[in-house]
Amino acid sequence: MNAKNVIFSAIALGIITVIITLSSKNVYSPPKIEGSKDLLWKAEVIHLKGAVGPESIGFDPNGEGPYTGVADGRILKWKGETERWVEFAVTSSQRKECVHPFAPHLEHVCGRPLGLRFDTRTGDLYIADAYLGLQVVGPAGGLATPLVTEVEGQPLRFTNDMDIDEQEDVIYFTDTSTQFQRRQFIASVVSGDKTGRLMKYYKATKEVTVLLRGLAFANGVALSKDKSFVLVTETSSGRIVRYWLKGPRAGKHDTFADLPGYPDNIRRNSRGEFWVALHSKRSLLAQLVTSNSWLGRTLLKLPFTFQQLHYLLVGGQPHATAIKLSEDGQVVEVLEDIESKTLKFISEVEEKNGKLWIGSVMVPFLGVHELS
Repeated sequence: MNAKNVIFSAIALGIITVIITLSSKNVYSPPKIEGSKDLLWKAEVIHLKGAVGPESIGFDPNGEGPYTGVADGRILKWKGETERWVEFAVTSSQRKECVHPFAPHLEHVCGRPLGLRFDTRTGDLYIADAYLGLQVVGPAGGLATPLVTEVEGQPLRFTNDMDIDEQEDVIYFTDTSTQFQRRQFIASVVSGDKTGRLMKYYKATKEVTVLLRGLAFANGVALSKDKSFVLVTETSSGRIVRYWLKGPRAGKHDTFADLPGYPDNIRRNSRGEFWVALHSKRSLLAQLVTSNSWLGRTLLKLPFTFQQLHYLLVGGQPHATAIKLSEDGQVVEVLEDIESKTLKFISEVEEKNGKLWIGSVMVPFLGVHELS
């Protein structure tokens, strides 16, 4: 063994020792949020048959749905208790091998639809497919059409979410990383990758402009009610970034909110408030790992499995946390399922007709919570 390997092994052993020592001090425990209401365990569960990972949720202009994208590349539509889930669309024509509910090694073939948004004027459904880029499918469903597959001459590696400005006829969307794909999302977070981007797609000209670079796991996207700014979540940092579209600060960005966990999608309700889904809250140990890129990259070189690294980030009991923010980024309400009785690892919270529809990229069902 050469000197370099000896030094690296000693460092690795030291890191493992620190992690074991810290874990005994209960630094895996997620932080408590003042004023939180433990109510999400009461949510109704709508199971998916032969599918997993309903990441995003959408309702068409007629109020039908919800629609959701799942891990095998399909978009499903809820038809009520009689017909339940039916296949509405797919993002890839290569479906021969796409027979397993969850097969990460086939995601680049089958597609992995993440963010969904309907154009309320046309009924078209826009899809952010992690591997196949920004796509669209008409009101009748079927095979989606690619719109954007590369930017600045390079293929999109991790298309994640979007929002539509129907007045301006543009779409704001995220590419989580230029280095990692969706199935490598843990490596992206742990390594401190900051290559995420927020982009703007012009429907008329089909051109794409990069608005923000250097984002730490660029994820959910939501426009403000007056369209003066657009928000993008940074999952790794727990930050929500505000990019100004209008007014004296147009073209500039600032921090809209800092959250105690890993924010996924963000969705605006009819009052202009924003619901943010946390994949999980962030423990002291997770904060140490995600704030130190050297430590994170070193951990990736050690023989940890995906499950072990994920556990390191999410802690002992990764329960559901949904946070509602005001139009100026203040916390209005926090709803949780603290003991993970019903929900965990949530990816989106969509408010509609007095209910919260709750998605998760890692479970085989949707949650539905009645608001009081």
